[in-house]
Amino acid sequence: MSTLATRPSLGAMLYFLTALTLGCYFTFAAVQGDYGVFRQVEISAEAEGLRVERDKLAAELVEMQNKTKRLSDTYLDVDLLDEQAREVLGYVRADEIVIR
Repeated sequence: MSTLATRPSLGAMLYFLTALTLGCYFTFAAVQGDYGVFRQVEISAEAEGLRVERDKLAAELVEMQNKTKRLSDTYLDVDLLDEQAREVLGYVRADEIVIR
């Protein structure tokens, strides 16, 4: 009894080759594509960086609002006004010595 070694038909080989090619393509697209895993990680990292920047800007805004209120006509903080005059205008009293 001998067994005949038959080759798979060309159609079956072409079918499996096409299925393998499409599987590889979709796997690559799922990892590297526009909506792939790596892109999702990049988006998450960028979103975290933007959240940190937003929080810093919110803190800066609160500080500026506080200074604006303290320098307004209804609530004048003389010490802050003196500090701002010294910093912005270079104001120095007559009894002070400036060292540069």
